[in-house]
Amino acid sequence: MNVRRVRVGCEFVYQSAVDTPAVLQIEPRGTGPVSVIARAWSLEPQLNVRSYVDLYDNPCTRLVLPAGRCTVRYEATALVPDATEDTAGNAPQRLPDELPDDVLIFTLPSRFCLPDMLGDEAWSRFGALPADHMRVQAICDYVNGHLTFGYGTSDARSTAADVNASGFGVCRDFTHLAISFCRALNIPARYVFGYLPDLDVPPDPAPMDFAAWMEVWLGDRWWTFDPRNNRPRKGRILIGRGRDASDVAMVTTFGAPMLESMTVTAAEDPNG
Repeated sequence: MNVRRVRVGCEFVYQSAVDTPAVLQIEPRGTGPVSVIARAWSLEPQLNVRSYVDLYDNPCTRLVLPAGRCTVRYEATALVPDATEDTAGNAPQRLPDELPDDVLIFTLPSRFCLPDMLGDEAWSRFGALPADHMRVQAICDYVNGHLTFGYGTSDARSTAADVNASGFGVCRDFTHLAISFCRALNIPARYVFGYLPDLDVPPDPAPMDFAAWMEVWLGDRWWTFDPRNNRPRKGRILIGRGRDASDVAMVTTFGAPMLESMTVTAAEDPNG
């Protein structure tokens, strides 16, 4: 398979009144068809960092943001397939008793995904559809049409039920709502986020940001679905997986530093 060279990265600038411990999830996992061939941290001032892997096998980095101004930069170069992700074809939904033990958790409510609150709507809208990939695609089609994308239309506390009622959200909200509908129908679904460059699609005029999508268990494996973009895409570079966005926050701080700016980069390397 042909591959393409993509550069990804991010920069966070903080002002802190006191030293503040933090955990970052911004590194590509470099698994499956994606390979990371170079990576680098740049910290001003220079800081000690240490890494670990969380319970979902996501790479995490720990550091302490010093009092004052601090800049954290990360960049990486990855090789990605020059092809979109696999589609689910005719993969069927499995009954709960047929699911692997470690998949069952992704049928349950979590902080932002609320299948118990959205269950009646899920069954009335999608319950009569075939119990296979068509049902999941119908959920994505509905969420994509129901929600209007807009920065500032939701916040870090907005749940799937909140955005379903308001009709507005960002990519994490599209994903939370689609996951909630899937779980209400006993379809395991997990939250995924990462870098998503504009490869062979019209460029988005909005500033580049992290992207969120979901993986759904059908047949005997996980499949990628994207309720925000609602089409197969090239160049997905995975950072983290979890029950919802609370499991894979880009930055978790144990304090209240002020975020001055955040910049995200994901683009094909012109020198690749």
